[in-house]
Amino acid sequence: MDIILVPGLWLDASSWDPILPALREARHAPRPLTMPGVGAPATESADIGIQDWVDAVVAEIDGLGRPVVLVGHSGGGNVVWAAAEARPGQVARVIFVDTVPPPPGGTISEFEIVDGVIPFPGWDSFDAPDVDDIDAETRAAWTPRTRSVPAKVPTDPVRLEGSARHAVPVTILSGSMDDAAFREAIAQWGTYGAEFAAIADTEVVALGSGHWPQFSQPERLSRALVAAAR
Repeated sequence: MDIILVPGLWLDASSWDPILPALREARHAPRPLTMPGVGAPATESADIGIQDWVDAVVAEIDGLGRPVVLVGHSGGGNVVWAAAEARPGQVARVIFVDTVPPPPGGTISEFEIVDGVIPFPGWDSFDAPDVDDIDAETRAAWTPRTRSVPAKVPTDPVRLEGSARHAVPVTILSGSMDDAAFREAIAQWGTYGAEFAAIADTEVVALGSGHWPQFSQPERLSRALVAAAR
């Protein structure tokens, strides 16, 4: 199965490197992507929004011309969910890595804009449960590999017109919550809860990790992706 891997903010295709060997060993064809404008100065990225990221994934789907699995980490979840709405018949499953399907108009978050782009704010800017399992060596190795993202992307509302995406099976690879805890929590999240409830086929798998399992728990994430990509 072709597996299109969409990174979260500040990461490029190489952020998936730790889990690629396991996917290939399981006879999948991983296709990690770098989103438009990542690492580019404002002079080149100011007009790039989240729809451009969605369009890049849709183009990858169209280029393959066969069913795919979409994987989105963190903010990449917004991207793959919109791509599933655009091409529901070609998406066998959407896998969310420590994130959730957004409702129509959902955004990622707000971050400080510096010189017209959004640089990586540093590990210490995140809550402890998100980063506690990333050791100092791993942080030091990946910090210089982070890239800025276009200023518009994190606050752009995701365009979800229609409801075809709700027929696409979904797997949530949750960092800390098991199935019962996740469903109880998301039911309290307003439009996010309504979006999740509308999906016909959902499963939730607890990874027992922080927010970046591709760095902190690559073997565990690899096993979960292989199990889900069916």
